Amino acid sequence: MTTQHCTTGPTAWLSKGGLRPTRQRLALANLLVGDGQHRHVTAESLFEAAKTTGDAVSLATVYNTLRAFCDAGLIQEVTVDGSKSYFDTNTHDHPHFYWEDDGYLTDAPSDQLVIAQVPNAPAGAEIASVDVVIRLRRKS
Repeated sequence: MTTQHCTTGPTAWLSKGGLRPTRQRLALANLLVGDGQHRHVTAESLFEAAKTTGDAVSLATVYNTLRAFCDAGLIQEVTVDGSKSYFDTNTHDHPHFYWEDDGYLTDAPSDQLVIAQVPNAPAGAEIASVDVVIRLRRKS
């Protein structure tokens, strides 16, 4: 992934979201944004990455921290089915490709997506977002 975002570092990134820089948050933030590149992770893949760097965090802590990052607007959750969520450090509106054969998520080109109209929200509701996930599989 070549898209870059603000490279002010994990502490400033957490601060932007109003989050206290605890040891666990800093460790996970560094894995997510420390190199300035956007990425898509699952809780499990982030947990494994933390283990390989020697950062002692439990899987429950990873889930809780990702939820806190989402609530703070630092990352967005992209659900590809009822049981699989990815977390994206690029919080701007953009579509995704979900590669079914390999189970990973990548950004799709925004400039190629045209949505002419979305349905009106029911009375008493407003549209919070529109998520576009394009599922791909290899041709046989």
